[in-house]
Amino acid sequence: MKEENDNCLKSLLNHPKTGHVTSDVNTETIARRSYSPKKIKIFASEYTGIKNCPEYRFVCDKEAVKLLPDIAGNPVQKLVDSDGTQTDADKKAYRKQQNIGVVFSGGPAPGGHNVIAGLYDEMKRYHKDSVLYGFISGPDGLLDNKYIEITRSLVDAYRNIGGFSMIKTGRTKIDSHEKMAQSLQTCLELDLDVLVVIGGDDSNTNAAFLAQHFKQSGIKVIGVPKTIDGDIQVRTEDHETLCAISFGFHTAARAFSQNISNLAADSGSSVKYWHICKVMGRVASHLTLECAFQTHANLVLIGEELADYTDLKRLDKAKADNAIDYTAYGMTLRHLSRMICDVIVRRAANGKNFGVMIIPEGILEFINEIQVFIIKLNTIIGDYNKIHDNDFHYSFPTLAGKLEYLRRLARVMGETVEFPIWNVRDDELFNQLPSFFQEGLLVERDTHGNFQFSQVKTEKIIMDMVKEYLEVLKERGVYKIGIERSFYETTMSRIMLSPEKVARAIFKNPDDRYLLMKESIISIKTLKHALTANQLIGPDDTVPPAIQKIFRKSEPRFKTQTHFYGYDGRGSDPTHFDCNYTYNLGMTAFHLAANGATGQMAAIQHLEKAFDEWEPIGIPIAKLMRLEERKGRLELVIEKSLVDLDSNAFKVFRALREAWSGADSNPDRYRRPGPVRFTGSTEEDRPITLTLNSITSL
Repeated sequence: MKEENDNCLKSLLNHPKTGHVTSDVNTETIARRSYSPKKIKIFASEYTGIKNCPEYRFVCDKEAVKLLPDIAGNPVQKLVDSDGTQTDADKKAYRKQQNIGVVFSGGPAPGGHNVIAGLYDEMKRYHKDSVLYGFISGPDGLLDNKYIEITRSLVDAYRNIGGFSMIKTGRTKIDSHEKMAQSLQTCLELDLDVLVVIGGDDSNTNAAFLAQHFKQSGIKVIGVPKTIDGDIQVRTEDHETLCAISFGFHTAARAFSQNISNLAADSGSSVKYWHICKVMGRVASHLTLECAFQTHANLVLIGEELADYTDLKRLDKAKADNAIDYTAYGMTLRHLSRMICDVIVRRAANGKNFGVMIIPEGILEFINEIQVFIIKLNTIIGDYNKIHDNDFHYSFPTLAGKLEYLRRLARVMGETVEFPIWNVRDDELFNQLPSFFQEGLLVERDTHGNFQFSQVKTEKIIMDMVKEYLEVLKERGVYKIGIERSFYETTMSRIMLSPEKVARAIFKNPDDRYLLMKESIISIKTLKHALTANQLIGPDDTVPPAIQKIFRKSEPRFKTQTHFYGYDGRGSDPTHFDCNYTYNLGMTAFHLAANGATGQMAAIQHLEKAFDEWEPIGIPIAKLMRLEERKGRLELVIEKSLVDLDSNAFKVFRALREAWSGADSNPDRYRRPGPVRFTGSTEEDRPITLTLNSITSL
């Protein structure tokens, strides 16, 4: 029997259908690998040249000029067709055998493999013996001299495929003279001509310092803008857009939006949950805004708008009292919870005690009181590390230990410092926060000194306050579920009482489609009182079961499901937009370096337009850098781009969000973006926010 079973299993495993459906590679993957991204017209030329564009103006930070003297003066450069103008010497230099290194840095973003593919294909186009080295596990590979040679078969296996798994990635920062020297030694041993750094703002900051350090050796360094957060956007002093969005943003937004859209369908089906969707975006809310357009979620919070909020009522009150209320500027957690409750209550009044809310991962950074805590704690931790030459989190591994240190600090500073950074009032307010929130605010900073919002239960902090206030509104009789008239009439048809008279006795809007219990009716006892007062039942009668049923249906039960969207979108297979974008970024990086550029970020201008209008350019990284507080001290880094509240995209969102809230009797207006697909012809060709921001004929 055993032999017979073994033979059956062997036959099953060897069956062609079994092999087909259990293969590691499916039809979609095969289609992706065989797809050839479109090439910008300039790359059809045999040779390209560089045109300096001084008309694109930037104000370069004095610290950047001081620390990056050899690249701070770089202009914006455009690749141009130089066929017919190249000298024999130029052609020889262009077509020489080259050794090029490439490194992923930071978190993954869809399309990274196509940057390598574009770089590899263009490199081999000019010399078949050129070699591309991939440093393993990000900057650590550069520091530890760990690399592989990237071959055509390896490139072909990862074309148009998501993730950074070809050579892996890491977050190590090359931030010291020793690390710079170590990196240079690795590149010299490989006889590199060019190093391409694919990463976000911190990684491109690394690229700028490497370009400066490598300048004398002749090794050129080119950066490539990567981050799903979308916070690498470059505009000149004259507000001309040179880089509209970093790669990976479109794919991540589409991947998140598909999941959020599914939750909208679930929410409208089971009609009992509010789905709270936290979306990646530590500093900026670009992903949240794009997901809003993709899904038409009922409630979307944009951090930059909260930071810009002004409480006019509090200002008026302060003015009347002849005082100044500085806390009227910027959003507080308390006021934010009330804003959220307003939408929840209004939807419930129209029979919709469910919905979908999207919040950015870093929303707490835009809340006034929390931002103050973060700034103070960052400084305290940074000072401790510097003064004691030890790590704060290593010295105080428990929350109790950290809190005791802060208490001692408040006492000591209160006695010795005129304006202490941490005073007794700070300590009292901090100790009023829930312990999990205290722990979140004291969480270890990342390697770049950034507060790790993904480790804080942002949605719990906000929704706990929302639930608390909803209970207050419920007790006041404000938070109720609207009863659909047809349900009311059907239910009332089973008893002898007049539906019209009962409606006027218990509902405050008896003529509307959705009927709301009067605010005074918050229990069966108060319901009976209303019916008795209107002489619909006697003092000794019980409330008819049908009317009790209507009352029970009007009682709201606020239930939530929380979701975090981040890592899944980072690893998604790229959209057509990101496939084409990243492949051309790889080619741009090669051509910039081939023309002698260094310290430049490869970019594509006019992404918001049709593909045939895209233009490859090089943007001087040094001119994008500003001083920013990191680990309690000022460091030179690339300035992040936040959501512009004056942009077309935000203006359209602001105009439409009330309709999308569904806080009326009309059907919800959820949008179904569909999955990220590679086959078919319905894939969107660019982010919706880019399309809206490109509209100029107003």
